[in-house]
Formats: sequence, C-alpha cells, structure tokens
Amino acid sequence: MKSEYDFSKARRAKDIPHLSTLQEQAGGGKTRITIMLDDDVIEGFKALVGPAGAYQTEINRVLRAHLSASAPVTASEMFAALEKLAKTMQKAVRDTVRKELHTN
Repeated sequence: MKSEYDFSKARRAKDIPHLSTLQEQAGGGKTRITIMLDDDVIEGFKALVGPAGAYQTEINRVLRAHLSASAPVTASEMFAALEKLAKTMQKAVRDTVRKELHTN
C-alpha cells in the first residue's frame, strides 16, 4: 500500500456512465445536500438512535413521515421517541456528573 495517493485526476462516479447507471439502480433517488441544523437537534437524533449512529436515516424517516399524508407520525410514536430521547439524555447527564465528581 502506498503512503500517499494522487486523486487529482479522479472523477466522480456520476461522471462515469456505467458507474452512474449502477448508482441510479442502487441509490433509490437519494441526493447529497448540505443542511444547517441546530446542534441540539443533531444531538437529539444522535441520542435517539444510540451507538448505532444512523441519525441521518432517522432524520430522513421523520421528514418522510411528516411529508407523507398517508403515514403521518402519530402522537404515540412521537411520544415514544421523545421518551427514549429523554432517558438517553438523562443517562448522559448522570454519567457526566459522576465523571466530574470522581475527577475532582
């Protein structure tokens, strides 16, 4: 394995016809974007999914459910998600306080 690689002449997969076709077949219509979200929103979704770390997938699911008239997020689903988030945040606060008490 080389210690360095030169990617200066590299092309994106979407610019190579056969790779672009494969991406369209497998991709399912996803588009990479840059979006600014509040820190607490990101942390909330990260806490919601736990160590699995698929928070972007969860954000996508919530947005899709919100936009879909046939499958809105029910109050019980939202309550369950908020309850899970609250428990995760409580644990994080407890762990942080314990850590601080033991280091001082």
